[in-house]
Amino acid sequence: MYSLSEVLKVLLDKGSPDEANVMVFCTELDPAVTLRVNRIQDTIACYTFTLVVQGWLTIEYNNQQFTLNKDDLYPYAPGMPVRVIAASEDYRGICLLTDETFTLRSSNMLSAIRAAYFSLVELTEPKFQLKPADAAHLADLMRLAIHYVKEPHPQRDESLRLLYNLFLIDLTATQERSIGHHRFPKRVEEIYLDFLRLLSQHYCEHHDIAFYARELCITTTYLSRIVRQVSGRTVVEYIDQMLQTEAAWLLRTTPLTVAQIADRLHFAETASFARFFRRMKGCTPKEYRNTNAILSVSE
Repeated sequence: MYSLSEVLKVLLDKGSPDEANVMVFCTELDPAVTLRVNRIQDTIACYTFTLVVQGWLTIEYNNQQFTLNKDDLYPYAPGMPVRVIAASEDYRGICLLTDETFTLRSSNMLSAIRAAYFSLVELTEPKFQLKPADAAHLADLMRLAIHYVKEPHPQRDESLRLLYNLFLIDLTATQERSIGHHRFPKRVEEIYLDFLRLLSQHYCEHHDIAFYARELCITTTYLSRIVRQVSGRTVVEYIDQMLQTEAAWLLRTTPLTVAQIADRLHFAETASFARFFRRMKGCTPKEYRNTNAILSVSE
């Protein structure tokens, strides 16, 4: 999947040496920028939080469409099947992005994952409606992050990390205030979020439910029930989604052979990978590469 520095080449429609190792970034969005990111949306290895400050944005998640209006927050986590359908001409948003690797290694890892998936767990939809005062406060934090992105500062990276942590703390507090009671017990929510964390780290090597259940010290039956209860999806669906996303990305952006990709994704043989890919994408890996190959994100 694309790292944050690679995403910025598409997001900003240019590359910059200053962005080579960036871990936290914030920028303002208009319709053109938002729709341009669509071509790599499902292969972004970033956690993102987009706040609508003007106009509207329509997105599709799991074959359902949702319209976001002013003060709505749209979170994205790696592997979520989300894409932008349309945006109003006056649409403006602010987007805070963090690299997945940085997020998973940070002390606020679980806070980031919880904030990103809050609306799906508690509201069953990929958006969260903020109160005007809360939206204004979070927008101020995001604009301050934009200031540090744009202005030379000896402690820029550390300042952005601190602002990101503060954003997560305040967003989490806002989310908690917005609900009267949780849909699920805290333990169920923790297991689900821990599963998502493990999945993002191990999906290439481990395609079996048993591995994730063992890591979480629970039975496969219990894990399957929790994931289905919280998300309406199965563990296998989550694993398959991540695998097909990574496979599609490798076919589009690398010169690796189909056999090498199958090996990289730990399929037993090339034929089983080809069958899996056809089932998920409706075409063979070779057919997909022939019509979708882009060896550079900047092209």
